[in-house]
Amino acid sequence: MRIRPARATRTINSQAWARYSVKKPRKNYIKALPHTSLLVFKMGASRDDYDITMRLSAKQNMQVRSNSLEAARQAANKYLEKEIPNNYFLKVVPYPHEVLREKRMATGAGADRISQGMILAFGTPSAVAARVYEGQIVFELKTISANRGVAYEAMKRASSKLSGTYNIVTEEAKKAKVVEAA
Repeated sequence: MRIRPARATRTINSQAWARYSVKKPRKNYIKALPHTSLLVFKMGASRDDYDITMRLSAKQNMQVRSNSLEAARQAANKYLEKEIPNNYFLKVVPYPHEVLREKRMATGAGADRISQGMILAFGTPSAVAARVYEGQIVFELKTISANRGVAYEAMKRASSKLSGTYNIVTEEAKKAKVVEAA
């Protein structure tokens, strides 16, 4: 069975549904948490001489599934590794902990006799997602200012893999002035 399109799960229309209940930990609704596709959160070389930081921030509230975060991470990292190897540091900021449920329905001839309609329609855990709110940073990229164009293109490629709209915010690090003692 295929994955449902992002439009089916991207809106935040209910309260958060995570794995454990804080008040009654032995009465969890989820018996097994679906695996996350996103396993690597930091890539590249972490150095102190980076003077430019680019951030991909969300323009609206939404849920982003772990597989789309992973696709965006791979697209950006592959481009950066090809163009400026070991001259960047890329970080995925949100962690996908929100459990998405799905009520799978039978389709085809005789499906009305097999499926139970809306009886027990709570759904089974199918995927995990990260809740991203307006202005929240999704990706953070640090590099030197000579690689500004490559970094911008990498962020653009990452945003094309995610549902919703995003801003690319550039911030330059303030150079520390060295004052010589007379």
